[in-house]
Amino acid sequence: MNPAVLALEDGTVFEGMSFGAPAERAGEVVFNTAITGYQEIFTDPSYAGQIVVLTNPEIGNYGANDSDNEAAKPHIEGLVVREFSLLASNWRADQTARQFLAGNNVPVIAGIDTRALVRHLRSRGVMRGVLSATTTDASVLIERAKNSPSMSGLDLATRVSTRERYEWLKPVEPCSPSDLEGEAADPRFHVVAYDFGIKRNILRRLRQCGCRLTVVPAGTTAEETLALKPDGIFLSNGPGDPEPLEFQAAQVRKLIGRAPIFGICLGHQILGLALGAKTYKLKFGHRGANHPVLNKITGKVEITSHNHGFAVDPDSLDAGKIEITHTNLNDGTLEGYRHREYPVFCVQYHPEAAPGPHDSRYLFEDFVKLMEQHAPAK
Repeated sequence: MNPAVLALEDGTVFEGMSFGAPAERAGEVVFNTAITGYQEIFTDPSYAGQIVVLTNPEIGNYGANDSDNEAAKPHIEGLVVREFSLLASNWRADQTARQFLAGNNVPVIAGIDTRALVRHLRSRGVMRGVLSATTTDASVLIERAKNSPSMSGLDLATRVSTRERYEWLKPVEPCSPSDLEGEAADPRFHVVAYDFGIKRNILRRLRQCGCRLTVVPAGTTAEETLALKPDGIFLSNGPGDPEPLEFQAAQVRKLIGRAPIFGICLGHQILGLALGAKTYKLKFGHRGANHPVLNKITGKVEITSHNHGFAVDPDSLDAGKIEITHTNLNDGTLEGYRHREYPVFCVQYHPEAAPGPHDSRYLFEDFVKLMEQHAPAK
């Protein structure tokens, strides 16, 4: 094993061993508290530009497989773990987690005190860092961290978005004979999905409940979208700061009232900007699979999956036009809202999970119901 170093912009340094690609990457250092689902985290495009610390002590023990990918490749800049398993003990695995990350040129540092690192990030806030498996000179790496781009003001959604329009046909795939997912509904509604860094399980969920999907690039104009004659419009998750996405917010503004709209995560933030709201950066973000969210419509608490570092300021929304529907019970941040006049709603968290619980899966059915209610008479 070769040595590896994680250096933060504030001068904090962690030394460990390299288990991934012999590479060096800079990014915002963030942590995720999920116990399982590491491959979905690796491949979630929302993690572009970020070095991810996983708090579960052992990572990699069930390997990797094609079915669990949320994109065509990993999007994390690097991985930080306490212990990295070199064995894959699962019948679904077709390679080890190490082979998966090293083969995609992702560096991994293991053997460090991740509890100390997470406590540091919780008290000081997430910060820029450099993970290097090629250089062990801490002073050099600290300077590189200081000179790396800040997440604030960074447009990463355009970078990870598809370059070409495409159709998505695959529903949810049962992962075992005991998975009672059921048959996918017949595709009754045409949904245009904006790809700001879309996860595949969102597409699978939409297809599962009866949507025919056309996925379009982040820079698609409102006129181009309407020319596709959608029954509904979906605004996806994605990485980076929402504020630079002024063009995308302007296009969404033109689409409000033209068809039902459903947004998730970055889509929730872009919709907020389109409605005149403001966004802000959280101290260390929400990243995990067990965040409690209050559904203010039903009064129920949903355990939800999260991955975001920015939030919409609820005080900047027009209360006469917008109804807040979901609130985070950990810190009170806005987690969902809907328009009082138009068929428009969104949530900050991830109802498709992958990884995470299924408490909020009903939101996809709610989107279908909106399209049913606003379908043109035939």
